[in-house]
Amino acid sequence: MALVPCQVLRVAILLSYCSILCNYKAIEMPSHQTYGGSWKFLTFIDLVIQAVFFGICVLTDLSSLLTRGSGNQEQERQLKKLISLRDWMLAVLAFPVGVFVVAVFWIIYAYDREMIYPKLLDNFIPGWLNHGMHTTVLPFILIEMRTSHHAYPSRSSGLAAICTFSVGYILWVCWVHHVTGMWVYPFLEHIGSGARIVFFGSTTILMNFLYLLGEVLNSYIWDTQRKEKEKPKLE
Repeated sequence: MALVPCQVLRVAILLSYCSILCNYKAIEMPSHQTYGGSWKFLTFIDLVIQAVFFGICVLTDLSSLLTRGSGNQEQERQLKKLISLRDWMLAVLAFPVGVFVVAVFWIIYAYDREMIYPKLLDNFIPGWLNHGMHTTVLPFILIEMRTSHHAYPSRSSGLAAICTFSVGYILWVCWVHHVTGMWVYPFLEHIGSGARIVFFGSTTILMNFLYLLGEVLNSYIWDTQRKEKEKPKLE
């Protein structure tokens, strides 16, 4: 039996994301006042994705609790739709985008923080908030994968969806540059056009890889648990 019920964990994680988003939006940074505002940053988009995802998780838990034992087929049908939406969001957005943000941010930060998170930002964003945006996303999404089984969509439709998201964000970044003359991320200013194309192509490939990683990890976690439950029966 879990020390903390997964339903309670989801509520706690949702509240933490709401707190992070509120604190982040309350910060008066020059970049928030320019074209695109916070929405030009993948970190902010990811925070919104995670908050919406865990909001759907909490709503699913509440619906499941209210539907249990009612025998109402319409309510059960609506619950199945909610579960399908929850599973789709984890597979296509919450896991690959969340892991991408954490991995790419800290790799570039370790190489040269000025390329992704200039020291000047320390004057605006406290350390705990930086970790809330760029670190805790990973353990939170892994906790969710560990506590609940998620049915992945067909591989072709899942990859098509994450490709659409990736290309859409790349086009958005290019549009912001077209309008303002400035790249969203400082390191894009220091590389040539060819290198940018390679970088954008590589990020799309990485997103696809992370989708597949999530699919494999989800299957591994739940296949292992199923085998462990079957062992006593076989003995």
